[in-house]
Amino acid sequence: MPSYLSPGVYVEEVASGSRPIEGVGTSVAAFVGLAPSGPLNEPTLVTNWTQFVAAFGAFTDGYYLAHSVYGFFNNGGSAAYVVRVGGTPGGAAGEASGSPAEVTGSAAPAALPAGAPQQLGTFTVTAVATGSGPLSVEVSDPEGEGPAERFKLVVKDGGKAVESFDVTAKKGGRNYVVTQVKERSKLIAVQEATPAAQLARPENQTVALVAPPAAPAAPAVADTGATENHPGPAQYLGDSADRTGFGGLEAVDEISMVAVPDLMAAYQRGAIDLEAVKAVQLGLIAHCELMGDRVAVIDPPPGMNARDIRVWRQETAGYDSKYAALYYPWVKVFDPASGQTRTVPPSGHIAGIWARNDFERGVHKAPANEVVRGAVDLELQITRGEQDLLNPVGVNCIRAFPGRGIRVWGARTMSSDPAWRYLNVRRYFNYLEESILIGTQWVVFEPNDHQLWARIRRNVSAFLVNEWRSGALFGARPEEAYYVKCDEETNPPESVDLGRVICEIGIAPVKPAEFVIFRLAQFSSGSGELEE
Repeated sequence: MPSYLSPGVYVEEVASGSRPIEGVGTSVAAFVGLAPSGPLNEPTLVTNWTQFVAAFGAFTDGYYLAHSVYGFFNNGGSAAYVVRVGGTPGGAAGEASGSPAEVTGSAAPAALPAGAPQQLGTFTVTAVATGSGPLSVEVSDPEGEGPAERFKLVVKDGGKAVESFDVTAKKGGRNYVVTQVKERSKLIAVQEATPAAQLARPENQTVALVAPPAAPAAPAVADTGATENHPGPAQYLGDSADRTGFGGLEAVDEISMVAVPDLMAAYQRGAIDLEAVKAVQLGLIAHCELMGDRVAVIDPPPGMNARDIRVWRQETAGYDSKYAALYYPWVKVFDPASGQTRTVPPSGHIAGIWARNDFERGVHKAPANEVVRGAVDLELQITRGEQDLLNPVGVNCIRAFPGRGIRVWGARTMSSDPAWRYLNVRRYFNYLEESILIGTQWVVFEPNDHQLWARIRRNVSAFLVNEWRSGALFGARPEEAYYVKCDEETNPPESVDLGRVICEIGIAPVKPAEFVIFRLAQFSSGSGELEE
């Protein structure tokens, strides 16, 4: 208490009863991957593409980190933490050296010597990589009706289908067999055997392929499953004590989304298998669940059709988490390094769309029906029927619509719990929890009495009423949108004696209008009754 010893006027500053809660940011991403240079296992903040190039280098052939970060900023992202794994401090991404050939990865399937070409009607097919068993190519009728030039091309490894293409023999089309196989296949190459004017659909048949000589195996890093140019699961997972891999991200509070685009580069090159991919993605999901304030953006394996992705999602991967979201298919972007288009994982572009959506509409709005900036095409065109199979199992599709561009057409988590089905609900709860956590730190060590409970109710309610006014909560009145309870019922004497103050908060989040249904019927003019 101040002392008043002499007559006079005294001016004092007193704290107001209001302690406003400020909303936290939700648009900071984290990318874990490979780069030709830069800090190793050290989360580095970059706020634009120029900073990333200065710290980690530009586009590198064979890897996707640079393309993902570029797609993030191009789609509206403003800040990202980058963790470089699998290299040497300040050196190249390869374990041994930094020459461009080694960084690119000389063991790529396209660089392997080809086997003998086999005739496939007016085309030739060649094996460009060895499989686990004998390779063969099967030509069959496509699904559904269509032009006579359409056919289905299935690549089998030891009798098991590993690649499938719905293609056409008509040159110049998007699904031209030579183009599709060149962009998507890891095992075969198809070339024209006759002039373009004479090209025709091959007859239904099965052709055995002569496998190329096996490429020399890349030296492995002990006990990690890594090759010279690709880190294994252990390096991605890292350790929180050593601040490596995902563990290094635990010390950064502001991250709200995490992606690992280069995981699929390792899978494409055969450095790791689907089991290793699953181990890393499970580690990523576990990291997000542990932190409780971020969501994992999961990339699917490349070169799979809708049916294969559904099987992979349900049987091979089998993820069930409200802290993860899966997007399919891959997107095609322009590659400044080669001057051509290339197919890249969608996670970087999706993270940028999340950030853009949060800035323009708010984190409560589902980040869907948004244009994918920088995408010139898709790895595979998804039909409505195919999305009917994928959407219920939590696969968010990216689709191309005539006159409307390439758009994200799904906003679901990978959770089987209906309460956490929608991505915007999960991310909005993350936002509320983090905002209230940071905005109420002043409560610690305050006298635990009715006055404190009233102040907590007042401050939290003031924050939530602003959320309701912005359209983030459902209800015509504030009483329908939320409630805040902090009184004798939530804080009995035994709880107060333990030094605890408990505040119960309930909110009604808005759900996205995922299925918009207009019911139309005829009625007799003037009668006001519907026709039977």
